[in-house]
Amino acid sequence: MGKKILSSILLLTGITLTLFSQDRMTGLNFATRSEVIARNGMACTSQPLATQVAIDILKQGGTAVDAAIAANAMLGLVEPTGSGIGGDLFAIVWDAKTKKLYGLNASGRSPMSLTLEYFKKNGIAHIPALGPLPVSVPGCVDGWFELHKRFGRLPMQKILSPAISYAREGFPVSELIAYYWQRNAVRLKQYEGFADVFMPNGKAPSKGEIFRNPYLANTYELIALKGRDEFYKGSIAKAIDEYMKRNGGFLSYEDLATHKSEWVEPVSSSYRGYDVWELPPNGQGIATLQILNILEQFDIKSMGFGSAEYMHLFIEAKKLAFEDRARYYADPDFVKIPYEILISKEYARERAKLIDLNRAARTYDAGMLQTSNTVYLTVADREGNMVSLIQSNYRGMGSGMTPTGLGFVLQDRGELFSLEEGHPNVYAPGKRPFHTIIPGFITKDGKPWVSFGVMGGGMQPQGHAQIIVNLIDFGMNLQEAGDAPRIQHEGSSEPTGERMTDGGMVYLESGFDYQEIRKLLAKGHRIGFSLDGYGGYQAIMFDEKNGVYIGASESRKDGQAAGY
Repeated sequence: MGKKILSSILLLTGITLTLFSQDRMTGLNFATRSEVIARNGMACTSQPLATQVAIDILKQGGTAVDAAIAANAMLGLVEPTGSGIGGDLFAIVWDAKTKKLYGLNASGRSPMSLTLEYFKKNGIAHIPALGPLPVSVPGCVDGWFELHKRFGRLPMQKILSPAISYAREGFPVSELIAYYWQRNAVRLKQYEGFADVFMPNGKAPSKGEIFRNPYLANTYELIALKGRDEFYKGSIAKAIDEYMKRNGGFLSYEDLATHKSEWVEPVSSSYRGYDVWELPPNGQGIATLQILNILEQFDIKSMGFGSAEYMHLFIEAKKLAFEDRARYYADPDFVKIPYEILISKEYARERAKLIDLNRAARTYDAGMLQTSNTVYLTVADREGNMVSLIQSNYRGMGSGMTPTGLGFVLQDRGELFSLEEGHPNVYAPGKRPFHTIIPGFITKDGKPWVSFGVMGGGMQPQGHAQIIVNLIDFGMNLQEAGDAPRIQHEGSSEPTGERMTDGGMVYLESGFDYQEIRKLLAKGHRIGFSLDGYGGYQAIMFDEKNGVYIGASESRKDGQAAGY
């Protein structure tokens, strides 16, 4: 039956999903722990070793960005199932000096030698998930250096030193990562180089096993000593080029040598007096703003968390936003994206009128406009700087293409292009694909409030919106907002061409009341349950009154929030 367990089984047995594994003296019954509170700095990542590395960098005088780069490098080693320098990066930075948010789009472009005609000639209707065809330029390393040049303080050698040491000396693989690693290895071991790096002794490491990656240690050392050009124009670029040519790939030395990140202005929409910030496309961040703008038309607080009324409204708002996501989101260098209209309150009011509060829609159309998985981490330092950073290979460990002697897998983001001529997201050489990874940030009265993210493909805008509603409408604290059971809707129309015609499927985490689930069924929703797919949350809140940071980490991951 797989990981998706249909609702009929639970409904037949009459189980009420309101049981939790522990009692607590304070807080809501689904909270796994208290928030972490500290004065001088805070780091929240999906892996304790990465969190500790970030804290160490902060204690050595590093900035929030220095610590975030160190943590990201560490995650590329200890959590290769979601991240690595073969992937892309996005970040939102609050700079305490200028009192302003800065956005970085460090996503890579498609190979110049691969054309739409190639896919047509070979009868390829959808870009595959694995192998050489979905590989695009990895933007992560350039993203590190762009962030460091603007907001860093410590030398890159010091920043990358902890990850280099762990890569040489080894680290014990955690339980969750061992599980995902083993699942990825089954399908990726066919590609040259993968087993040499990630399957020592012929198998993926098990929980507690010490894993070493000397190839990655060497690569990190070269980057630390020689800079970003070593990755894009030096020996690393040449090794990637040679590997891709040998394995029928298109990504070339020239594609790497011409790559650059882009600083972008974050975009925002207010939600009940709070400003929610996302990055503009080619990412999907503005879907969060579209969902929230629709929800703001209704009295969410009076509905109550976990009520069928709220869940139905949320699902329908998500469906509406994702129709626009499928129709309009793409690389702005290739098509004008009317995101100012998409995130406007007027547009949200018109879209909200389409929702039937008593019935789930099977299909929606995108709005007609008049126009002229991933790792997430967040770090804050003693000077008031905060960074919201997300980085990913896509589809776990990526394409499977593992360049000889480098210690990492290349991403498969190119899978997210459409092959439909005329679509904004249609494949073209040198184009950035539609992107799922999004960092989030919330300000209040022009001051930083929460730096946060929820990793996990199409779950990310849904997760962002649910976190914000939990904090603002339902008054949860930072940890409760992440621990609360989540809703995931799947089956919406996609930027790759798929069309929703059946209303999709709603997956619910354990914790929602059975009577409310029955009401959702009565409204026409198809309900299922899944063991995963609900995202991975990390967040830091700045408490201005007390002058402290509050941290929260995802209970569904191996994560840790820590401060000093």
